[in-house]
Amino acid sequence: MKEIIDLRSDTVTKPSKGMLDAMMSAKVGDDVFGDDPTVIELENKAANMFDKETALFCPSGTMTNQIAIKVHTKPGD
Repeated sequence: MKEIIDLRSDTVTKPSKGMLDAMMSAKVGDDVFGDDPTVIELENKAANMFDKETALFCPSGTMTNQIAIKVHTKPGD
């Protein structure tokens, strides 16, 4: 049976066993201090893929939307 991945929202898709296994075995650190090797690898891969100097990992659509609002507006807009 083919698994369907629903990407409409970051709260809709349930992780598969393979996804959970990858999460449980991932090397981790503290991204706030810039020492999470998995996040660093993902950001570097994305930056290279899009031929950009750097990339920023946003773990949720809500975080991404907040960043977009802050970038395109000034306080009080």
